Amino acid sequence: MPMPTVLITGSNRGLGLEFARQYSSEGWRVIATCRRPEQAPQLEALSCNVEVHPLDVTDFAQVESLAHALDHEKIDVLINNAGIYGPKSMSLGGMDYGAWEDVFKVNAMGPLKVCESFAGHVADSNLKTMATITSKMGSIDDNTSGGAYFYRASKAALNAMMKSLSHDLKPRGVTVAVLNPGWVRTGLGGENGRIGADESVAGLRKVIAGLKLPDSGKFLNFDGAEIPW
Repeated sequence: MPMPTVLITGSNRGLGLEFARQYSSEGWRVIATCRRPEQAPQLEALSCNVEVHPLDVTDFAQVESLAHALDHEKIDVLINNAGIYGPKSMSLGGMDYGAWEDVFKVNAMGPLKVCESFAGHVADSNLKTMATITSKMGSIDDNTSGGAYFYRASKAALNAMMKSLSHDLKPRGVTVAVLNPGWVRTGLGGENGRIGADESVAGLRKVIAGLKLPDSGKFLNFDGAEIPW
């Protein structure tokens, strides 16, 4: 029986690169995407079962083109990982709403477009799983400190979209979940993060492997705990 296939967005660094490394080390076929593969030497250096494709999730025509190019592929696990934080120094009275549009397009619209374009690939596979990396900062219930308007809003919107998608794809047997990676020491999480990318991804992969259709629509931590919306 052939090993399963995983497609990962934002694979050039951080969690995406670690996902590609861990899955490929276990023999999975990895379809890794990032905006500029020519600037991702660590990704290019991974094992021969990793193929790399250029993909900007905000370029919807490019997303559709890649989906068409891979039309014959069955994708067991789709991992929406690409994301940005956006400007960190803004406060009330000094909001850059143009920047908010950029954050929203990368963090919310892009992942939905990827899921929409590859829904058939996933539905035709054995594992039929879509996992989207979100953040606990997208939990309205967990917001006890305010601020981070753009990032929080984009992740809350992402969560809402994936919840809707979980209902729409359930008749096709596809499990959709949003996953919090924890506070990770990456370029996005910063050097003060509480865990390394290797630990976070190992936990996330365990959660992904355990997902069943009744779990579709859940918001889960990297350790498997459910997070309030």
